[in-house]
Amino acid sequence: MPSVSVILKPLLGTIAAGIGLYLAFLALLTVPTLQDHIIYLHRVTLTWFQDVNVPEQWGFLRNQVTPFQLNTPDGETLHAWHIIPLDSYRKHQDALRNESPGLCPNIEERLGFQLLRDDPEARLVIYFHGAGGTLGSGFRPQSYRAISAAERKVHILAIDYRGFGTSTGWPSEAGLLTDALTLTTFAMKTAGIPPERIVIFAQSLGTAVAISVAHKFALQTPSESFAGLVLVAPFADVALLTETYRVAGTIPLLSPVVYFPKLLELLNRFIVSKWPSKDKLAALIRHCGELKSSPRREYDITLIHAEDDYDIPWVHSDVMFWHAVNATRNLAAKLSFEDLQTEKDKGKTSLGAGGWEFEWKSNGGLIREQIVKHGLHDRIMSYPVVSLAIAKAFNRE
Repeated sequence: MPSVSVILKPLLGTIAAGIGLYLAFLALLTVPTLQDHIIYLHRVTLTWFQDVNVPEQWGFLRNQVTPFQLNTPDGETLHAWHIIPLDSYRKHQDALRNESPGLCPNIEERLGFQLLRDDPEARLVIYFHGAGGTLGSGFRPQSYRAISAAERKVHILAIDYRGFGTSTGWPSEAGLLTDALTLTTFAMKTAGIPPERIVIFAQSLGTAVAISVAHKFALQTPSESFAGLVLVAPFADVALLTETYRVAGTIPLLSPVVYFPKLLELLNRFIVSKWPSKDKLAALIRHCGELKSSPRREYDITLIHAEDDYDIPWVHSDVMFWHAVNATRNLAAKLSFEDLQTEKDKGKTSLGAGGWEFEWKSNGGLIREQIVKHGLHDRIMSYPVVSLAIAKAFNRE
């Protein structure tokens, strides 16, 4: 019979090698370029054998989607889609079908753009997608179709951020904000859509981008607020994301580090992209609550998360909602996380197998948290709960 030492020696060697490899992996995470690949996943296009200038591949009608390009102030070129609502397409389908398909050299000459710009009742969803893929990947096309079919005259504008798909450049926190501001400015200035006819929709990484955009417009002079923010599977900030994120919903990259707070704190210092969404959302709400000049509700914010989201756990929406609620209260009246959970347990609307919903109203606006039972991280984008939230924001219900 072999001795205990003979058995333990290779086992301990294997464990030591595993620990060494993991520590080497943590060291690599301090390299900014590798961080970008992990956070943004921009090289994982998921549409390698599809042409994003042929939207009909994803089931759209001929020229229902117009691919075009936008130039950013810092010299990047972004690939974009304009999706026309079905009711507008039906009324103009002959003219739309006769236009040239593919990448449009001048979006302003297209009939679809003119239907958006010239119709005083037209509404617009500005769409910021999550990490990885292109604007044609995964459940995104299904999401566009669900949104455009749910409400009359709702157009959609979506972009691939810099470094994604055929857009030029390399992603960064400042860069993605520049890209989002470029799209939003195009919608407001070139297309002439006022913010009260715009809902910003975002999922996952896109929620951080969307909050940064809304924060930027809210704090400028004069302050501008959109009809609504619909945020699906948001994350509170990158620091909390590093603790909870699972690759493909199964591999917890940094969960072992959570047991060593000092090491986790040190690692977070090296992370370049911070995306402090919970703080920016709170600042936006606090600022809008201080505005007295506008009779309209300044914000309509909906957080939507699935309980079975194994990529970004729904505790992130709880944390976001907690910071948002406390931004409506003075310092002496702030609620602890546990106290707010108690308030939600008392006042939330049970939707049975559909989950639950809780609303918090203040003088500045409305904040809604909706947790559904099913939907995972991406599938939920095409669910009616999202289309309904967008409709509520447009109609201020």
